[in-house]
Amino acid sequence: MTGPGNETSPARLPDAGASAAHASITLLERLADKLGGRAAVTAVYGEPVTADGVTVIPVAKVAFGFGGGAGREAGAAKNGDGGGGGGGVEARPLGYIEIRDGTATYRPIRDPWFDVVLPLAALAVGGALPKIIRSLRRRRG
Repeated sequence: MTGPGNETSPARLPDAGASAAHASITLLERLADKLGGRAAVTAVYGEPVTADGVTVIPVAKVAFGFGGGAGREAGAAKNGDGGGGGGGVEARPLGYIEIRDGTATYRPIRDPWFDVVLPLAALAVGGALPKIIRSLRRRRG
């Protein structure tokens, strides 16, 4: 049974959906304002620095993303609402630009694990490879 005074009236569906959509949009706007304002190079490094005629400008990769949802009345009781959202920020230092005597030079920041693990892996493979080859030759012969 539907009618203007009844809670299950179809005329109420758009209002509830609009309310949930509005709440979701408001939440996403607040997240974007908060996170977007913090997603900057200065969050990773700080401001550019000049000392003794050398200027250092930080370089970073900054990314952010958001998602959201909305709801509406549903089910036999025709009640409910909804909304939701979330977001995240990633800021990763890549390097810096050094300006000295009118010349700009990019200096990457390398991952210390890459600088340690790769040489150790090459050393381990290089040390084990002759033993593996000898073992394979013995099995064939």
